[in-house]
Amino acid sequence: MEKLAYKPNLAEVIERLRLLYQGQAEDQIFAEFEISSAVLQEFAQKYPGGFCEYPDPEERATFWDRLLAERAGLLDDSIPSAYLSEMDQGLYGGLFGGQVQFLAHPETGWISSMCAPLLGDWDQLSRLRLDYGHPWFHRYQHQLEVFVRHAAGKFAISHFILIDGLNFCFELVGATNTYLALLERPDWVRQAIELAFQTNVAVQELFFQQVPLLAGGTASNMVGWAPGRVVSESVDPFHMTSVQYFERWGREPVQRIFDHFDGGVLHLHANGRHLLEAVCTLRGLRAIFMGDDRGYPKAFDIIGELKRRAGTVPLVVQADFEPFVERLKAHSLPGGVIYKVRGAPGTDAVNRLMEKVRAYRA
Repeated sequence: MEKLAYKPNLAEVIERLRLLYQGQAEDQIFAEFEISSAVLQEFAQKYPGGFCEYPDPEERATFWDRLLAERAGLLDDSIPSAYLSEMDQGLYGGLFGGQVQFLAHPETGWISSMCAPLLGDWDQLSRLRLDYGHPWFHRYQHQLEVFVRHAAGKFAISHFILIDGLNFCFELVGATNTYLALLERPDWVRQAIELAFQTNVAVQELFFQQVPLLAGGTASNMVGWAPGRVVSESVDPFHMTSVQYFERWGREPVQRIFDHFDGGVLHLHANGRHLLEAVCTLRGLRAIFMGDDRGYPKAFDIIGELKRRAGTVPLVVQADFEPFVERLKAHSLPGGVIYKVRGAPGTDAVNRLMEKVRAYRA
C-alpha cells in the first residue's frame, strides 16, 4: 500500500472506500470534514474574487501542498488531493482556439476556467481538428508534470471534469443553439459528440499516463477515491430537460467513455435530481455527488429519500457540522453515503467524532 505524508491512515480509508464501492458497506457511513484554513484566508487576500490571469503552475502546486498539509492530522475518510481547476472547462475550448478566461474563487482556493462559444455557426464545425501540438495541450501537460512533482509522497492528484457530449456542444455554440440543434440539426450534434469523445479520451489518457494511480485507484474531488482509472462525468445539460432527452442524447456518450476507462463518477445539481434513477443504471457508475442549489431542499435534509431512489449506488452529500452530529447521535443517517461536513471545530474534534462514524451501523 502506498503511503502519503498528509494521510497517516491512508490504508484504512482506502479499504473502507473499497468496501463501499464493492457494495459491502451499505450499513456504514463515511465522513470528510472541512476545518478552518489559514492558507485559504491567505489565498482570499491575494485573490478576492473575479477574473484573473492564468497562474503560475508552480504557485498553484505550492498552494495545494500547503493547503493539504494543514489537514495532515485528520483521521477522517478524506483523501488529500489537488484539483486542476485551471483545466476545469477552459482546456477543452482552448484546444480549439477559444478565448479562455480564469476566475478566482476565494472560498475554495480554485482558479477555474471557461470560454465563450467558439463557433458562429454549426457549419464551422468541420474545420475543427484536435491538435496534440496545440499550446493548450502543452500547457496542460506541463501543469500535470509540475503537480506530480510537488505531490510525490505527500498527496494525490484528483481527476478533473470531462466536457463531452452536449457539454462540449455548449463550448462550441452555446446552450441555446445546442438545444435547438437537437431538433433542427441533429447530425451536427452527433458529429460534435464524436469529436468530444476523441478529445476527452486524449485529455484523460494523458492524465492517467502522467498521474500515478493511488492504491490502484483514482483520487476524486467528488467522491474521495474510487478503484481503477475512473473519470468525472457531467450530465448538466440534461438538468433542464426531461429524462427522455437524457436517454436519447446523454446515455450513450456517458456509457461509452465509462466503458473506455474503468467507470466514472457523476454529480447532480439540485435541478437535476429527476435524473437520479436513470443515471444510477449506468454501467460502471461508482458514486454520485448530490449538489445543493438555492430554491431546492438541501440534499442532506432529504438524504433518506435520495438514497432510497439511488439504491446501492453510493451518494455524496454536503452537511453542516452541528446537524450532522445531531443526526449521528440520533442514529438517523442512511448508510452507503459519504458526508462532506463543513465547519468542523478542529482536528481533535474530528478525530474523536470519527470513532463514532466508523462504529456506526445504519
